[in-house]
Amino acid sequence: MVHCRPHTAYCPLPTAHCTLPHTAHGTLHTAYCTLHTAYCFIQSGAGMATISEIVERPREQVDALTWLRKNLFNTWYNALLTLLALALLIVLVRAVLAWVLLQAEWRVITVNLRLFMVGTFPADQLWRAWLCVALAALLLGLSWGFWPGVVRGVAVAYASGLLFLALLPFTPSNRLALAFCGALIFAGMLAGRRLPGLKRWVALGWVALLPLVIVLLRGAGLVLPVIQTNQWGGLLLTMVLAIISIILSFPLGVLLAIGRRSSLPAFSLFCTAYIELIRGVPLVTVLFLAQNILPLFVPGGENIDAVVRAIAGFTLFTAAYIAENVRGGLQAIPRGQEEAARALGLNPFLTMGLIILPQALRIVIPANVGQFISLFKDTSLVVVAFSLLDLLGIARAVVGQSEFLGRHAETLVFAGAVYWIFAYSLTYVSRRLETALGVGQR
Repeated sequence: MVHCRPHTAYCPLPTAHCTLPHTAHGTLHTAYCTLHTAYCFIQSGAGMATISEIVERPREQVDALTWLRKNLFNTWYNALLTLLALALLIVLVRAVLAWVLLQAEWRVITVNLRLFMVGTFPADQLWRAWLCVALAALLLGLSWGFWPGVVRGVAVAYASGLLFLALLPFTPSNRLALAFCGALIFAGMLAGRRLPGLKRWVALGWVALLPLVIVLLRGAGLVLPVIQTNQWGGLLLTMVLAIISIILSFPLGVLLAIGRRSSLPAFSLFCTAYIELIRGVPLVTVLFLAQNILPLFVPGGENIDAVVRAIAGFTLFTAAYIAENVRGGLQAIPRGQEEAARALGLNPFLTMGLIILPQALRIVIPANVGQFISLFKDTSLVVVAFSLLDLLGIARAVVGQSEFLGRHAETLVFAGAVYWIFAYSLTYVSRRLETALGVGQR
């Protein structure tokens, strides 16, 4: 056994403690010696001060003027490009503000706001929709109190938005309801901070919210009058389609991903064939199949509600993409994790459920959230396949009114802004969740 010599001069430990074998490969031996030198240096405590200084080094403080000079005006051509971009930006902003403030006819939105929000939902039953919004606002506020690092930004934005809308010239009842829901978010935040024992109940509340909302909107027959789904529309229909499809497609996608990696050929072939078939056709094709073919495979299928058919189509399509995302996360987990779990005596089900799958789902949070955002926007295709008037469908329909002919720009801008608000909310929560879970950091 020959001891390493190149690193002994730097190692604070005696040479006798160094036990690295000398191999015949000089390059490999040098790498081992370098790593061993660093290990000895850190273990001896001599390098801890240096490492601490590097970690705790404060960031360089740069004022705005120095940053501009360093990044935008450091050369003559960068300064020229900066000035040209600034001039173009000023021209565009002036044109947009002139259209928004002087030329656009926003009455098309205020007059048809109820259509944009709930479609043809009966006016005397609108309290149900407001009750659903109030419940969601309360849970959002409580979540803000319990998990401020994840929910704070979204909660503040929604509360401020609701209070701002309450100042606009809507009907008094709508303005009061908007102000109440906005204040409810702040009240929930205060309650969450003072009552930490409610955290578990808030989580259960989010789980129970969706079925409760469906019962409130649909009706139970005995207590609440039944409202057919063909009277749902606008943002209400968009949210119902997106949320239910996301909740159903996620577990189905996870099962497909696990099945594709299964050692049983029947399960693996079936899951692989399903995933590749669905990913190979456009979404609108799947929706048309759900509209026309699904009733043939279900007893009494001709009576299946159009909203249910649409949810089935979105769920089957999205699950295939979720499966591929999750499969990528499963493949990113080192095989040593599974071997260690088996060494501890865990069976394959516990190994997958407790060790492998949680790590894989944590890795693919960005990809899955991106897929959910895509699904939320793709709900606009129901107007093509099912003739249902979602948010975008209402935006295209209201311009047929005689007093608002040709006002496509205003309605499409409003619909796009609503889509952006909810899509960005998902993105923000996803980023905060990634930070809290240390995705990409540990």
